[in-house]
Amino acid sequence: MITIDGSAGEGGGQIFRSALALALCSGTPVTVTAIRAGRARPGLMRQHLTALRAAVAVGHAEVSGDEIGAREVVFRPRGVTPGEYAFNVGSAGSTTLVLQTVLPALLTATGPSSILLEGGTHNPLAPPFEFLDRAFLPLLGRLGPRVTATLEARGFYPAGGGRLRVTVEPAPLGSLELLERGPVVRREGVAIVANLSGAIARREIEAAAAVLGWERECFRIEQAKGSPGPGNVVNVVVESEHVTEVFTAFGEKGVRAEEVGDRAARAARAYLDSGAPVGEHLADQLVLPMALGGGGAFRTVLPSSHTRTQIDLLGRMLDARITVAAVNDAVVEIRVNR
Repeated sequence: MITIDGSAGEGGGQIFRSALALALCSGTPVTVTAIRAGRARPGLMRQHLTALRAAVAVGHAEVSGDEIGAREVVFRPRGVTPGEYAFNVGSAGSTTLVLQTVLPALLTATGPSSILLEGGTHNPLAPPFEFLDRAFLPLLGRLGPRVTATLEARGFYPAGGGRLRVTVEPAPLGSLELLERGPVVRREGVAIVANLSGAIARREIEAAAAVLGWERECFRIEQAKGSPGPGNVVNVVVESEHVTEVFTAFGEKGVRAEEVGDRAARAARAYLDSGAPVGEHLADQLVLPMALGGGGAFRTVLPSSHTRTQIDLLGRMLDARITVAAVNDAVVEIRVNR
């Protein structure tokens, strides 16, 4: 049994989800204490409880502490089983964060899996569907497994109601070297509105275009259909020879449309200026499957507290040797040794 302090590092839900994911992959029981101690409302929220119950289902696990508000969970996996699964957050809580918890174990399972996730698909502080589909999953494919994601309905905060279907064809996890992004081959800015005026999206696109200076044909507006509630997101996509990155900003009450477009564009601009192939949030996602597989290396912008927390946890639960070395003032090389 390994005990993980959930208040360590960034002190949020990531360390809890990652501890469950690694327990599933290694078969090692884990106790997570002080869950989300760094948040205004500590303990398990609905999406964290859904992630826990998903891990219990996939790993046939024994568990204690599976209730809203719990600050300590004991999780004992008994073997990962591929198959068809459905998990409903029951709110606008993030489906992609629930997926993060069970996907690593299913990548190398004994057979394929299908997962239907219902809840939020476009949430602040969580990877949106477009990031999952265009940035992260293609790199997983380079490691070996084939994972496809289909967005059946967008779910924005606070209404939720989104549906995301994921299929997993497992394979041994290899290594990944991603030290250069290569030339940019496609640039795209998309403003998506659901049950809102298209004028909002136009203002966002104009603001993003002013920051990036790209040709007008790089930008478009999308009216989302089938979303239960209103919502708005701007995605700026930079597709390069070796990697695709997605930068996102969400519309909020009281925040001008121009500010939303500006925020997404400036994040993309900072990434392009850095020269690094991997952005801050993608770095977060890559270290875990690389540590489970053959390792490798990638260059990224200065790592966030989330990434450093992930690295510390991987060293603890997998005995992975992960080094972070400066390339210059803005870029580091993260090397995962297995």
